[in-house]
Amino acid sequence: MGKQDQLRLIKKYPNRRLYDTKTSTYITLADVKQLVLSQESFSVVDAKTSEDLTRNILLQIILEEESAGVPIFSTQVLANVIRFYGNAMQGMMGTYLEKNIQAFTDIQNKMQEQSQAFVSGKGAAGQEAWTQFMAGQAPVMQTLMSNYIDQSKKVFMQMEDQMQNNAKAMMSGFGFPPANKKDQ
Repeated sequence: MGKQDQLRLIKKYPNRRLYDTKTSTYITLADVKQLVLSQESFSVVDAKTSEDLTRNILLQIILEEESAGVPIFSTQVLANVIRFYGNAMQGMMGTYLEKNIQAFTDIQNKMQEQSQAFVSGKGAAGQEAWTQFMAGQAPVMQTLMSNYIDQSKKVFMQMEDQMQNNAKAMMSGFGFPPANKKDQ
């Protein structure tokens, strides 16, 4: 079994300490962060109740990262995320963010693979290719991100249109008249 197949169990005790059952040692949030970075599957549970605390621990790590250095989330982004809680679009927003982050990760992985191809080049030709590759990264990344954002916006707008159409169809099924003449 590979490390992806085995779920590592971490128990959180009332004294807020984390116990890694695989290594039989107490660990820190920094250690849990390292598990995330190494893509190791794990679960954090309350030692007494067995309640799943994995999300809580991941949110703690994000909070520490946001407080410690250059944050990923601006104040405006955080405020907008908060506004989606309790909103009819809350469930869709989670899926939307998850798919967008996965797409961004896929782009990053593809670029890393391409850069590895340049690094593995031999001699002056490999060094020249690497220099050209690095010089072109800023405009390429800007273009990729611009296209990604445009595509992401289109997907979200399509989701919104679909929800409106579904709501109209549902309401007309109950005998409610359309909201205005153009909807008829």
